[in-house]
Amino acid sequence: MQMTGERDIQADVATVYQALLDAEVLKACVPGAQEVVGTPEDGYTATVVQKVGPVKATFKGSVTMSDMITNESLTIAGEGKGGAAGFAKGGAQVRLTPTEAGGTLLSYDVEAKVGGKLAQLGSRLIDGFAKKMADQFFGNFQEVLEGPAEDEAGNDPEEGGKKKGWLGKLTGRA
Repeated sequence: MQMTGERDIQADVATVYQALLDAEVLKACVPGAQEVVGTPEDGYTATVVQKVGPVKATFKGSVTMSDMITNESLTIAGEGKGGAAGFAKGGAQVRLTPTEAGGTLLSYDVEAKVGGKLAQLGSRLIDGFAKKMADQFFGNFQEVLEGPAEDEAGNDPEEGGKKKGWLGKLTGRA
């Protein structure tokens, strides 16, 4: 399963790049993440609980960062074993491009593979799940950097109308 996508993030390229390398940000963004610990240099270990169709599994695995070009691009690769449920592995090539408005266009190409019981669920179910996971990760990532979406009147209910500080709160830098 392969997919591509883009997100227009209202944060500068350096902030977006550093957030992609932060274990706490990754934990907040990966759907079902129970734990993410480690460093970009040594890799991360992760525990993720997911339900794919009728199969619910706890995946324990690793995430590595490679092909890192500061403030431009990186490759995120991960794999995990979910016991009897099987395994999942995949990766994303991420590119960051500054926008004229001072934000960042984050582009990604994702590839995902599964095996074991998960693979028996059928490619349509797995493909839909993989796309949902990628969309959720990058959607969560955008929200961590920008804050929650504003309501129709432009008010963020948790911040009294202002979107700011979520990344700092999450990483303890606020």
